Amino acid sequence: MLYALLCTDRPDHLQVRLDTRTAHLNYLNGLGDRLKFAGPFLDDDGKPNGSLVVIDASDVAAARSIAAGDPYAKAGLFASVDIRPWNWAIKNPDSK
Repeated sequence: MLYALLCTDRPDHLQVRLDTRTAHLNYLNGLGDRLKFAGPFLDDDGKPNGSLVVIDASDVAAARSIAAGDPYAKAGLFASVDIRPWNWAIKNPDSK
């Protein structure tokens, strides 16, 4: 099942994001086919202030484990992480 990780950065934590970015990208790339897509949310000035990560996980517990392992989460970047089951209904490249 797909899960959307909706992550909101803590205010004034842009430097934490920048300092941890390489480790975060390595972690996401290491997920292989479990990672469907990901990218930052942007504020009005175009600066990142959160993340959207969509993963394939066996259940919500597995999705929570993946979210908790993210270097951004470990560094305390996120004020909140909402994990929601998600159905990729439109333009899903895996749909026939």
